[in-house]
Amino acid sequence: MSTPATVLLPALAPAAGWAVHAWRLRARLNTARRDPLTGLWTRDGFTCRATALLKDPRAVVVLADVDRFKQINDTHGHAAGDALLKATADRLTHHVGRAGVAGRLGGDEFAAVVIDDHGTAGDLLAVLHGVLARPVDGHDPDVHTTVSLGWVRAADFPDDDLSGLLRRADEAMYAAKQARAGMRRAGLGRLFATVTGRRSGRTGARTSAPVVGVAA
Repeated sequence: MSTPATVLLPALAPAAGWAVHAWRLRARLNTARRDPLTGLWTRDGFTCRATALLKDPRAVVVLADVDRFKQINDTHGHAAGDALLKATADRLTHHVGRAGVAGRLGGDEFAAVVIDDHGTAGDLLAVLHGVLARPVDGHDPDVHTTVSLGWVRAADFPDDDLSGLLRRADEAMYAAKQARAGMRRAGLGRLFATVTGRRSGRTGARTSAPVVGVAA
């Protein structure tokens, strides 16, 4: 007479094999969604995780753009530029913490969603702005620059999805960069038509986009 074990064992082997196969597929997908230089999530991976975090009313969306990055590359070489991007990513990841997510959208542009437990996002980002301006450890002290930050509290615009919030953060970041203000919170102002969440004139957007409304 067959025991339960002798009946179950032949069935468990294929199930275990499929479980291992599924785990390997997930691991490969996660690897594909990681930026090879910085280790941050690429746009697809960031979008997936950031969208889930926006369900939290404490979520804050941040866009960061390295200032004068081309100058660093031209003056010190691409290896120095890569080191600066890696340092920026590491510092951003540290400040975002395990509750949030950070990603590299492309080039010298980074995005993050932070969970603001204490309503002090402005203070946290002011500290981050100072940290990001430090020289890169182990490299020429001249290999450093500032980073312009734009940010928006998701709860202020409950009808916006991630794309809309990134658009607002992008506008705030651009205003901060133009004014050399370091960082700026998204607020009232004109919004410009975008393609895939990009402000007019930015990579991936039309260059002659019309104004579509006023921020609410």
